[in-house]
Amino acid sequence: MGENPRAAKVADRIREIIAQRLERGIRDPRLGFVTITDVRVTGDLQHASVFYTVYGTDEERADSAAALKAATGMLRTEVGRNLSLRLTPSLEFIADAIPENAAAIDALLREATERDNEARALAANAQYAGDEDPYVKPREFEDDDED
Repeated sequence: MGENPRAAKVADRIREIIAQRLERGIRDPRLGFVTITDVRVTGDLQHASVFYTVYGTDEERADSAAALKAATGMLRTEVGRNLSLRLTPSLEFIADAIPENAAAIDALLREATERDNEARALAANAQYAGDEDPYVKPREFEDDDED
């Protein structure tokens, strides 16, 4: 089943509105460098999940999460003013795990590279366990002109 195109447009618009409002600033000193990465809206346009990342330490992430939770009402009001919908969707802010996932993928790629280098080093000094060509070859008979 396909995605609702109207919900996708509303989600993009909500992302823009919230990003612009955060850029103008919220009077909360706990709010750090927040980036809105994605917004997903339910099919009935009643609920919007806003995914964000915060540049900084774990403490700054926690402070920014608390600031966004405190500013949810104000941001919902801002969204309601700028959207031409009958009902303003409720907002839920969810910390996006992009940085953690990227770090995990980098670690896995580093480990794979190390294993490849080890295998390459072992293959350089490897010798055959038996003959170089272990496959049985068909017998070649000398052709006799006369039988």
